[in-house]
Amino acid sequence: MRLLERNSAGKLSLTKDFIGDNIPKYAILSHTWGADTQEVTFQDLVDSTGKSKAGYSKIRFCGERAKYDGLQYFWVDTCCIDKSNSVELQEAINSMFRWYRNAVKCYVYLSDVSAKKRKASDRLSEYPWESAFRSSRWFTRGWTLQELLAPNSVEFFSCDGDRLGDKWSLRQTIHEITGITIQALQETFLSRFDVDERLLWAQNRKTTRNEDQAYALLGLFDVYMPLIYGEGKENALKRLLKKIYKPLKGPDRLPYAAGAPFNSSANQHLPTCLHNTRVELLKEIYSWADKHVDRKSIFWLNGLAGTGKSTISLTVAREWYKEGRLGASFFFSRGGGDVGHAGKFITSIAAQLAGSIPSIYRFICDAITKHSDIASRSLRDQWQLLILDPLSKLDSNGYRASYILVIDALDECDDDNDIRMILKLLAEARSLEKVRLQLFVTSRPEVPIRLGFYQMPETEHCDFVLHNILPSIIDHDISIFLKYNLGIIAQERSLDAAWPDEEVVKHLVRIASGLFIWAATACRFISEGKRFATRRLNTILDASSRILTAPEKHLDEIYTTVLKHSIAPEYTDDEREESYYMLRQILGSIAVLFSPLSICSLSSLLCITKEDIGQTLEDLHSILDIQKDQNQLLRLHHPSFRDFLLDNTRCKDPNFWVDEKQAHQTLADRCIKIMSTFLKQDICGLEAPGVLVTDVPDSQVEHCLPLEIRYACLYWIQHFQKSGTPLYDDDHVHYFLQVHFLHWLEALGWMGKTSEGIYAILSLEAQIPANKSPNLYAFVHDAKRFALYNRVIIEQGPLQIYCSALIYAPENSIIRRQFKGDIPIWIQRKPKVQGEWSAVLQTLEGHWDHVSSVAFSPDGKQVVSGSFDKTVRLWDAITGELLQTLEGHRATVTCVAFSPNGKQVVSGSGDKTVWLWDTITGEILQTLEGHWAAVTSVAFSPDGKQSYLARTIRQSGFGTPQQEHCYKRSRAMRLMLALSPSRQTARAIRLLLGLSPSH
Repeated sequence: MRLLERNSAGKLSLTKDFIGDNIPKYAILSHTWGADTQEVTFQDLVDSTGKSKAGYSKIRFCGERAKYDGLQYFWVDTCCIDKSNSVELQEAINSMFRWYRNAVKCYVYLSDVSAKKRKASDRLSEYPWESAFRSSRWFTRGWTLQELLAPNSVEFFSCDGDRLGDKWSLRQTIHEITGITIQALQETFLSRFDVDERLLWAQNRKTTRNEDQAYALLGLFDVYMPLIYGEGKENALKRLLKKIYKPLKGPDRLPYAAGAPFNSSANQHLPTCLHNTRVELLKEIYSWADKHVDRKSIFWLNGLAGTGKSTISLTVAREWYKEGRLGASFFFSRGGGDVGHAGKFITSIAAQLAGSIPSIYRFICDAITKHSDIASRSLRDQWQLLILDPLSKLDSNGYRASYILVIDALDECDDDNDIRMILKLLAEARSLEKVRLQLFVTSRPEVPIRLGFYQMPETEHCDFVLHNILPSIIDHDISIFLKYNLGIIAQERSLDAAWPDEEVVKHLVRIASGLFIWAATACRFISEGKRFATRRLNTILDASSRILTAPEKHLDEIYTTVLKHSIAPEYTDDEREESYYMLRQILGSIAVLFSPLSICSLSSLLCITKEDIGQTLEDLHSILDIQKDQNQLLRLHHPSFRDFLLDNTRCKDPNFWVDEKQAHQTLADRCIKIMSTFLKQDICGLEAPGVLVTDVPDSQVEHCLPLEIRYACLYWIQHFQKSGTPLYDDDHVHYFLQVHFLHWLEALGWMGKTSEGIYAILSLEAQIPANKSPNLYAFVHDAKRFALYNRVIIEQGPLQIYCSALIYAPENSIIRRQFKGDIPIWIQRKPKVQGEWSAVLQTLEGHWDHVSSVAFSPDGKQVVSGSFDKTVRLWDAITGELLQTLEGHRATVTCVAFSPNGKQVVSGSGDKTVWLWDTITGEILQTLEGHWAAVTSVAFSPDGKQSYLARTIRQSGFGTPQQEHCYKRSRAMRLMLALSPSRQTARAIRLLLGLSPSH
């Protein structure tokens, strides 16, 4: 920090640059800048010029006031910073708030306020300058906000040098001018005021350079960031907000599917539509996107496998991205890990929206901060809190009126229930008023998706069926595609410019039978032939049947051709058999993996060298996306190859067909083997049992648990299930569990996958015949009790498995006896515990007040609870995981009940209302009002069409015109309400109340 010094003769000079804590006491000036040519600069003082400039009077004033207050040094921004030095300027702006805060005195020089001139509007005021003070330009500038709030002592002076007062004596006036609370004017720690309030203080202030509207706020939020003049106000604010919210919880902390966006590295090789193809379809899609008045917020593009849906998605996503209209995109891919399920769907969308719409960033951050468990909440809660609520808070000023989400291959989401849920949530986008959300969705016409769209009003979605396009239009587009790609091959291989001729292209178009995936695979296969490209083209032509067959048959032929050409004809019989075996082993594993692996990870898992895998897949680039970097994930170009490879009615060559069960068996065995070799106690080498999951960086977990180990931990039981292999006492599974069960639970804890592990244990238990394998069954059953009882411990502090979890397990627990040697030796005195597991399976925690009512769903898979905290919560009865939080009641939820089919929940409350909820979506279906006091009991009729509610007994019809009977009797009778399947209990209550049974 460089200061000004006034010597005894009144001469001003610059000091050396003070560093660290050796800065002397100083005063500081706050003012508004005049014309740049009239402000005294650093160079003016160095050259001893600038005294003739108008701005010099402010510097002289500050020096005189500092002297009056006994201060030798003072600071003025115009001349104490060398603005020609970008490094110094960066440091100064990032330090400005601190410099003002540390000043002994801050003098505010108001060049537009005179204490000697009274305006007509000041006649009724105490001070002649008050009107000018209130309208002073100083209160409208961006930089002066921190100059007002940072220093403890702020004194205001007129242009005549007269003292007008200080921040304390003028606090009420300043509050009225700025809207800043009096408490904030007095407060040293601005962090006590929330982010929204501090941003509001700066809302209407102006700066000369747009970016400074963000940079001037750095000190208010105690953040530091580089200055990038030219980036614009919007980008500067976006960076500032990220800095502000990152220490809390920003969108970048949300679980994110890296391969989801259209422009992710995983999707970078996907093609877009070529020029003059899909012309009418793209025109229709863009027309839909431009119709802001039309309430059809969803465009559903559906088509059979291989018809080019993803290519169209990528094309429109890229176009909308260029136009700044794309809010987010999610490209599903079955077996693609995080993009193969809905677990990170909404959080990924939210993170992308935060990047696309800067003004929504803070609203999403607020939601994450307020709901710290948002990542584990239901899709319904996530959609409402992370998407709809933040979007509803936007205004259209300065931002687009609509944004588009692109969701590709929804049918490749691995759970039909999640698909149905996603469609219901997407339909709710129509509720947004200020900013419109449009949704472009592609999928195969699978049953869950068709039903989902059929349940929506037709006025809310546009449908387009790809395979219903005229064959002539599709053939035209495929012809352009083939000519373009074969033309590139001809150039690369120096072939004749007319290669291949028009007739060959027409023949290829006929073989494709409308499937773009066939054309794409054929082009890749020919390209990989390099100097044998012409021979490979002839192979395709010769292999294709001359008889017109179904499109799928041609696709099977091209896949078979590709596989045959991966086996060199010069191999001996033994070499050929070994190659066939290796091909089935590797391709079979890739086809049935639940999540993709890299060549390196696959090599470790299968115990096959990377060289062998690379050579086996060398000629299969036409069906596999293989990167040069062997640490990148291997992916199928299209899921139709998986269908082909595992179906012996399609893959008719036994050398290539993969037995799906055998492939799963191989992977199950390999998972067991690699886990047995790798897993151990304290896998992350922390040596501190109290370390929490939140204390360990993800990078450390990924380093200590490589991809193939994480895969094995997650999916080994699923592979055993799919293989259909029977499990017995003392087999390799039993042995693995006896040695590594706790190590496996620890690894799952670090991975954040404890619930998945519990589900896996339950499915393993169901797979074991108790009569044939009693020891293994008993072990797994005890393991289930252990995992359920200690779920929270495993999730939060995995190393506590060996401490508190083991020592508090029952004396006769199989797990405790098996692993007692893993209890740390420093635990000398162990607590006295019961002999057997108690009847308590697990404890469900989440309500912050008393629980008043609970009920099981009819299938026993869910639990619903009502609480004094005014919420209804749905729990997974198997894992104890919180599924949904249903909010809306204004008082204690006194009673809850499931409908007979488990699809609805009814709740009664002290707010005198009854609410009916959808258990899948969490949506409120009905609110029943009419009670004059708290509702204390609720129940469904056996057919689920009516509910019986009491404090006073009311019978309400669901799904039919409401019919209500109200009976008022004694409180004792009213609390006896219940229903039996035959309705005899309800009949008995009526009789007790003196009512006719017919009622």
